[in-house]
Amino acid sequence: MINALFLNCSLKSSDQLSNTEALINEVIAYYQDFDIESEIVRVVDYNVAYGVTTDEGDGDEWPVIFEKVQAADIVVIGTPLWLGEKSSIATQVVERLYGGSGLTNDQGQYIYYNKVGGVIVTGNEDGAKHASASILYGLSHIGFTIPPNVDTYWVGEAGPGPSFIEADGKNNAFTQGHAKVMAYNLMHFAKLLQAHPIPAEGNVVE
Repeated sequence: MINALFLNCSLKSSDQLSNTEALINEVIAYYQDFDIESEIVRVVDYNVAYGVTTDEGDGDEWPVIFEKVQAADIVVIGTPLWLGEKSSIATQVVERLYGGSGLTNDQGQYIYYNKVGGVIVTGNEDGAKHASASILYGLSHIGFTIPPNVDTYWVGEAGPGPSFIEADGKNNAFTQGHAKVMAYNLMHFAKLLQAHPIPAEGNVVE
């Protein structure tokens, strides 16, 4: 079985409608016919402390999320855009993931080896490619495998306007096409790495 974890970095708590989560669900829909267990975590629902360790103590709930990350084969960061940038929550998640990047797996490789990463972005202004590049580089740098075309996004016309749900973005052919490619490529590479893990040669932490 493959486990997919979607970290929704919306600024809204779970009692509020999230455009980012709506697009996340479009990607998850492609997994319904496969043996893939998907979970969405609304990060803002947790008391996640600032820092670059796996546990900042004093009520920090990041360890709960980090345990889910360790169990996942696919990790996708979903973020809204604000002023053309990924959300502050998304930045915090990347920082906290970085805090665990020095840990190793049972082969002596960095802990995120043999996991695949992707990104989902929503907003009604420009910045999707910039946010995607930032997040995907961060994931790659700490050990995630980044398959081709694993970013999907929706942005409306320039300036304030309707967001993904209000604008019926789910029927946008470009966004849906990217969502499908992303879903399948993440799945293909997750299966590939399960069957053929990255060899522990030349990449073992000394």
